[in-house]
Amino acid sequence: MAREYLKKAKLTSRSGASDVHATVQGILDAIEAGGDAAALEYARKFDQYEGSILLSDAEIEAACALVPDKLKADIRFSHDNVRRFAERQKATVADVELEVVPGLTAGQKAIPVDAAGCYVPGGRYSHIASAIMTVTTAKVAGCKHITACSPPRPGVGVAPAIVYAAHICGADQIMAMGGVQGVAAMTFGLFGLPPANILVGPGNQFVAEAKRILFGRVGIDMIAGPTDSLILADGSADAHIVATDLVSQAEHGYNSPVWLVTDDRALAEAVMDAVPKLIDDLPAVNCENATAAWRDYAEVIVCANREEMAACSDEYAPEHLTVQAEDLDWWLERLTCYGSLFLGEETTVSYGDKAAGTNHVLPTSGAARYTGGLSVHKYMKIVTWQRATREGSKPVAQATARISRLEGMEGHARAADARLAKYFPGENFDLSADG
Repeated sequence: MAREYLKKAKLTSRSGASDVHATVQGILDAIEAGGDAAALEYARKFDQYEGSILLSDAEIEAACALVPDKLKADIRFSHDNVRRFAERQKATVADVELEVVPGLTAGQKAIPVDAAGCYVPGGRYSHIASAIMTVTTAKVAGCKHITACSPPRPGVGVAPAIVYAAHICGADQIMAMGGVQGVAAMTFGLFGLPPANILVGPGNQFVAEAKRILFGRVGIDMIAGPTDSLILADGSADAHIVATDLVSQAEHGYNSPVWLVTDDRALAEAVMDAVPKLIDDLPAVNCENATAAWRDYAEVIVCANREEMAACSDEYAPEHLTVQAEDLDWWLERLTCYGSLFLGEETTVSYGDKAAGTNHVLPTSGAARYTGGLSVHKYMKIVTWQRATREGSKPVAQATARISRLEGMEGHARAADARLAKYFPGENFDLSADG
């Protein structure tokens, strides 16, 4: 049975994207050439802000004092969950040694990058959780310097709750600067900051394009597009819960795809009937975003069985994947392409986005086919080393010399020859590439 689309998207994250490359490249070039002064000029133009760029201890303390105690407790709860999960992730990467041949030992070390730049969105919504997700993982990884960068609001500055979250999670500096200029300032080491070795965190299309252009010169977590979410639901699912979860993700933005894949037509129809009503009940800005996302980017797909549902999901490779179906262990074993997986009605993408412990910086636009999301590992360099005794280098040197000559790389071969001649004088070796 072919897939049946009860609702087909008019647009995709790619077809709806704007070409912002030239604009972003121009800003980056101007800031690299003009330094602090150019970055400040763009901050005045785009952020409409002329306050402190790097927040002082007093300014951080004042901002933290504005955060209600209940919210502080929630931020600390989320931070603790993210920190403990990151610590467990870090424990999965160990320094190792292996005696490859007698007398020659090779190993690996996990070394954190020195400086991390964490971008925290603060435009349409104040992404408190992004400060928690990015700064905490960098801190657990062991980065020596962490800059948290967030767009200030005119006359206000960075949202106090973002300041509080970045501060308690371990940011060494908090920078009030948004967009491309903020990304550029962290990359180029402006305002006395150390140049970032890696840039992480979500952002709008301009931030994403800046990271794309700078990648290679600096590491990045991933090149992210609009957030997307897919729900796999069978006849046992609650249509109201499914619809609520779809709407919760559609509110991210006008171009945020949400997809429902099911083998139950009645469920699909019930969800399609419920979603518009739930959207209409949202606050104005949220309603506007979700309406456009549902209208232009959402899809509802009916499949013959759960295997076809799983195959469809793997093809879409969603950023967020929710399963509201029977036999959750089967789905956990079968599914292979997703940024983060939410099994059962008792959890939801919103939990992962805010406080459950797993990271919410995840691959979008099908990138889950080849990468996972932000983790403590993204800040770690897995490097290798080797050490040998003279006897241990003997067989390796012979093989190296012969392989190098077969490749035509005589200089490589002679590096091995010289050691054999020094360590084993008078001994003859067959070091030619001939059979």
